[in-house]
Amino acid sequence: MSAPAEVDEVTSAGDAVTVAERLSMRFAAEASTRDAERELPHAQVLALKESGLLALSVPAEYGGVDAPAVVIAEVFRLLAHADPSLAQIPHSHFTFLEALRLQGTSAQKSFFYGVVSAGGLLANAQSERGPHPIDVDATTLTKTDAGAHVLRGRKFYSTGALFADWVIVRASLADGSDDAPTSATPKALAFVPRDAPGLQIVDDWDGMGQRTTASGTVTLDDVRVPADHVVAFSPIFTKPTVYGSRAQLMHAAIDVGIATGALAEGIRQSGKARPHFEAGVDSAAEDSTLVQVTGELVVAVRGARALLAEAASHVDAARADLTADTAASASVAVAVAKVAAARASLEASSVLFELGGTRSASMSGNLSRYWRDARTHTLHDPTRWKLQHIGRYALSGTMPPRHGQI
Repeated sequence: MSAPAEVDEVTSAGDAVTVAERLSMRFAAEASTRDAERELPHAQVLALKESGLLALSVPAEYGGVDAPAVVIAEVFRLLAHADPSLAQIPHSHFTFLEALRLQGTSAQKSFFYGVVSAGGLLANAQSERGPHPIDVDATTLTKTDAGAHVLRGRKFYSTGALFADWVIVRASLADGSDDAPTSATPKALAFVPRDAPGLQIVDDWDGMGQRTTASGTVTLDDVRVPADHVVAFSPIFTKPTVYGSRAQLMHAAIDVGIATGALAEGIRQSGKARPHFEAGVDSAAEDSTLVQVTGELVVAVRGARALLAEAASHVDAARADLTADTAASASVAVAVAKVAAARASLEASSVLFELGGTRSASMSGNLSRYWRDARTHTLHDPTRWKLQHIGRYALSGTMPPRHGQI
């Protein structure tokens, strides 16, 4: 990657990729060390905040650049090419900004878009552990007589929460009864400042990959939330939107970034590898079997990257002309891209060892981080279900469901 032109801060959508390229080169330098030592990327997150990239999706009417999905996807790919953990940290940030666009009041948009434009980072507190199904939030948001709300519960895998200025908590709206929430219970998003009394974030993420995403456990002990910091969540899925497709597009971009990063690393490692003696050549790059392996991998990775761009264009087209049909088309296009991206990331992060030979398996080289990151991130939302929705849409025109994972 050649050095990009010097652009210090994003002031337009056209600046975003240039700034992301520059940051990607900087972030790559110590990415392996951060992973090996589980050193959280404090300086790198600060650089993201200062760059203006976190405000990419702020609408123009609120002073933002309202960058298209094709730009946002490429920014995520570039960040993941350098450091997949770092790229995952702002994922929920952008997802919640989309929820705010769809369901927030004018006053809420003005306030929180202002927070983000000033460099604020939003992080998620969504996922919970069982035994209840994944679409049930046992965490509750209960309205008080004074009109505020009280938040109680426990969240896990809260990506980026340790860096957050605001933690966004998805919770079931409770009526004060003893009835446990179900999948039909309406949900809302509570925007909670990082220093709110009763909010605690524990640094206990121990994943084999994505090791520095700062995905700690969040506990909520009678956290008071004013009414103007609550945004309805369930209504997002009662009508066509690009909420799910945008969220999944960014996940796909992270996987493609892992794939392009692993491919580049594999090619670098091939320059250090010894050729197999049967090849009768002077360098591994001349070994016809490795030439074949590399060609196959390039096709897979470039195919995934092209499908990512195509999917992003579908998302942009659906937002410009939003109907049930265009929203479904966007979701399916993103699902196709996500399947291809997951496959490419796993293939590239494995094949790089073939290109590098035995020495590439050295622990000191830490090249396993590419596979560990790919395997961990691709577990996020199963591609086997995406294939089901893709197949039904192709065979019978069945539209995919409306939720955040399609």
